[in-house]
Amino acid sequence: MSSIIEIRNLTFKYVNDEDQETVAIDGLDLNIEEGSFVAILGHNGSGKSTLAKHLNAILRPTEGTVLVAGMDTRDENLITDIRRNVGMVFQNPDNQIVANVVEDDVAFGPENLGVEPEEIRRRVDEALNAVDMWEYRSHAPHLLSGGQKQRVAIAGIIAMRPRCIVLDEPTAMLDPVGRAEVIETIKRLNREQGITVILITHHMSETIDADRLIVMSHGKIIGDGKPAQVFSKVQALRDAGLTVPETTQLIFELRKEGIDLPLEALSVEDCAEAIYKAFA
Repeated sequence: MSSIIEIRNLTFKYVNDEDQETVAIDGLDLNIEEGSFVAILGHNGSGKSTLAKHLNAILRPTEGTVLVAGMDTRDENLITDIRRNVGMVFQNPDNQIVANVVEDDVAFGPENLGVEPEEIRRRVDEALNAVDMWEYRSHAPHLLSGGQKQRVAIAGIIAMRPRCIVLDEPTAMLDPVGRAEVIETIKRLNREQGITVILITHHMSETIDADRLIVMSHGKIIGDGKPAQVFSKVQALRDAGLTVPETTQLIFELRKEGIDLPLEALSVEDCAEAIYKAFA
């Protein structure tokens, strides 16, 4: 499988008004395979959102290189093409909604790309169906729930036909129902349409079904692998100021008491089954 994102020795420094530098990303190397579902986890200040903004050239490296579909994000002439390939969804859906009718909002991106009207109509219908929002196509976005608004924002990105969607803490402002709606939507887009999904989050539970989990701390990668592999390093995550899913924490504590249980049982169902088998 080929890489859609290639990052080499990425360093990014924020400079304040007094010319003081803060290193947000520190010499990071990373490849993202096309068609994969990658979750990036970290506490506040870990560098995960700064990394997200490098993936479609909102930010550009202080040092190092970021290639998107082979295009260097430092080349200003390539910015439009880079953003055609990688779409961004942010925390607050209200900041991304620009029209008074749902279908007009979804059409906004393709219109700006100069897509023909008939093709825009096709794309809008497909995108709204993909996020289960077609029946709301004539609604006013401000009357929708938070989860529905975020799904409309995702539809607006899909309509531009990117190869990759980066979601920067898209559920941070949502209630549990809205969070579940959005996570299920992006999993389905990855599974059914092959869109590369990069999910930036601090919610452990949202990462369980990812193909790959990357953990960041102080601008560096401290964990990278299948979610079950990464979460099995309970003490290392604790040392970095992170917790693990409640299921993993429970099994970790039971293992300390001498009960043989697999740390890979991440879902509630798998955890319950593992404990049942251990005591049966």
